[in-house]
Amino acid sequence: MSEADPVTLRVPLVEPGIAPAGDAPAFPLGPEGLDRYTRRDLLKEERAIAQHFHGGAMWPYAVAAFGCFAVWLSFFPLAIMGQLNLPLAFVLSCIFATGGYVTSHEAMHSNIGRPGEKTRWLNEAVGAVSTIPIVFPFSMARMMHLEHHYHCNDPVKDPDFTDEAPNALMAWYKTWYNRQPGVDGSIHHYKRILAEMGTPEAARALKETMLLQLVFMTVLFSMAWSGYAIEAALLWWLPRHIGLSYIRFYLSWAPHHPREGKTSRYEQANIFKSRLGHVMSMGMETHLIHHLYPGIPNHRTRAAYFALKPILEKRGVDCSAL
Repeated sequence: MSEADPVTLRVPLVEPGIAPAGDAPAFPLGPEGLDRYTRRDLLKEERAIAQHFHGGAMWPYAVAAFGCFAVWLSFFPLAIMGQLNLPLAFVLSCIFATGGYVTSHEAMHSNIGRPGEKTRWLNEAVGAVSTIPIVFPFSMARMMHLEHHYHCNDPVKDPDFTDEAPNALMAWYKTWYNRQPGVDGSIHHYKRILAEMGTPEAARALKETMLLQLVFMTVLFSMAWSGYAIEAALLWWLPRHIGLSYIRFYLSWAPHHPREGKTSRYEQANIFKSRLGHVMSMGMETHLIHHLYPGIPNHRTRAAYFALKPILEKRGVDCSAL
């Protein structure tokens, strides 16, 4: 995710689009109208600013992940004992299912604990529990999300390209349609990609996907058989589907549309204004910052965006929305 440039010698800069005076050859200009030396200096400045937003306290993600998961688990015995406000539990289950992806997302990028650090176990544990409500094992989620970063907006290699739609209404429809049997989208698409990879890690992810889905179906069937079908539907089945649709719309479609041809570093995601606001859109209004610097935690991407905005504008990024 860097702009490789072996040149280290400082030379006088020229105005974009204007050739140097005298017999000196003009520097080739990039698509944003900047010569290579201007781009190099902007990249240095950009990295220096971005560095201030990396790291910070990540324990709130762990507290949120384990706390919400524990509360969600408690809903099931409470429902069976008749001690649960089911409408309220349904709303909270939808929030937990959707928000869990935010905490798992930090774990996917090892922002809670990197390999070799003492907090690595916490990173993996947060990732593991966060995606259980949406029946999406962390091993598969991480592999597919990293593939998305490696091949962002590539029609063939980006696992999330199947979410592309011409407008928001069709995008919401596709979040449901892609989960239907026989459709090559969403988790079905992920399974096919993992099967084609043929690596031990991919095989493990497929196995964990099968096991988690088996647990999901067993719980639903058992509760329905015992007379708690409505409770099972409102605590897990429906929140899972609502969460998956919300996640795929705001994390996949909204920040990347239109996907076609946008594979370069500063085009991989858009800066947009959500009608629901920054928090309700899961921080995706400034998702471009995440693609540029995945090590910046989700809660700091907005501040990082405004700090980097003057540089992004020079790089040709449309920042008019925010």
